[in-house]
Amino acid sequence: MHPSPRFRETDPALLLERISAHPFALVSVNGPGAPLAAHTPVIAEIDEHGPRLRFHLSAANPVTRALLDGAPALIVFTGPHAYISPDWYGDVPDQVGTWNYLSVEAAGEAIPFDREDAAAFLDDLSAVFEATLLPKPPWTRSKMNPAAFEALLNGIRAFEMRPQRLEGITKLSQNKNATMRAGVIKALDAQPESAGIATAMRALEE
Repeated sequence: MHPSPRFRETDPALLLERISAHPFALVSVNGPGAPLAAHTPVIAEIDEHGPRLRFHLSAANPVTRALLDGAPALIVFTGPHAYISPDWYGDVPDQVGTWNYLSVEAAGEAIPFDREDAAAFLDDLSAVFEATLLPKPPWTRSKMNPAAFEALLNGIRAFEMRPQRLEGITKLSQNKNATMRAGVIKALDAQPESAGIATAMRALEE
């Protein structure tokens, strides 16, 4: 995580919104001889007990074994990001290129679900992401042979994390003056692939 406090983001609601917008995460743990990591989609929610993250991994993944053995996990979410050229600041000397980005880190213990809760999680996972494909009729496991679903369930492990630490980085040229930031936004607007960062920077100016 970036060490500068000016970029630190701690609002749980905003961070969960960011996770929901960019749910494909990297789950990392300390392995016996080296760090271990695996990618997975995450469902983020908030209830009366606070933030809740749910995810699953292959049962054969070394990360899964480490989590089942009680290893603490770090889950990292990467949102929009873009390279920032020093030319975009205008006629300002002694600047260097940098990167603007939005991210989230969640750290804590991942508690395994039992079989029933794991199945419910898979149903929720499908519902969340099938909803993004409307008007396509949503896929549900009712289309599967029950035995095939049970076999699939045997091959995964699902987890819940109640983060002990939930923080993010909102690095959007806050360390530059308004004129320099305006130049960055104008340049990013000309690059469709950087629209997410341009939008985030513009929102920060409001």
